[in-house]
Amino acid sequence: MAMVKKSITVTDQQEQWIQAQLATGNYASDSELLRDLIRKEQMRTAEIEAIRMKLIEAEQSGFSDRSPNEILASVKEEALRNGKL
Repeated sequence: MAMVKKSITVTDQQEQWIQAQLATGNYASDSELLRDLIRKEQMRTAEIEAIRMKLIEAEQSGFSDRSPNEILASVKEEALRNGKL
């Protein structure tokens, strides 16, 4: 995958948080940490969109015998099966 070099500015508080994450040893660099955060946000956004679409589908069907929590659980299970979560 092609890489694009970026320059970002963070607050002192954000820099301290980044350094604390690096100190755990879970990340080798700022870039690795930021790429992981972006991937997690992409997954979260995809999950929210899937939930939104299922809720719209249920709403348009006129009825559902499942509770919102049941629908949410079902969407999460489907996302896990499809590798989207």
